[in-house]
Amino acid sequence: MARYKLYLKPLARRLRKNMTESERLLWSRIRRKTIKGKQFYRQRPIGTYIVDFYCPSGNLVIEVDGSQHLTPEMIEADKKRDAYLNSIGLKVLRFSSREVMKDLDGVLMRIHDNLIV
Repeated sequence: MARYKLYLKPLARRLRKNMTESERLLWSRIRRKTIKGKQFYRQRPIGTYIVDFYCPSGNLVIEVDGSQHLTPEMIEADKKRDAYLNSIGLKVLRFSSREVMKDLDGVLMRIHDNLIV
């Protein structure tokens, strides 16, 4: 399991209780080892970040981004976050909230194709 800062744990719990509609929809389809028998966790602290979904055995992080991620500041912050996650051996897949809501099957296919067996 990836190490994380302990102060993030209460925030992660709050985020799990207050997931967005698109996060809830995706969670309903990836939980309970439904993709390649892999376990996913939601709102998981890793380092100094909290990722939306994390599959430790697949070395995969999934982020569902709302429109706030389209600002120049957030684009730069997301690049920094992805670089850190990549540096510790994790692959990051990013999907927009809209993509999850409109093309869930396509999103699930990309997740399936990117999971390490």
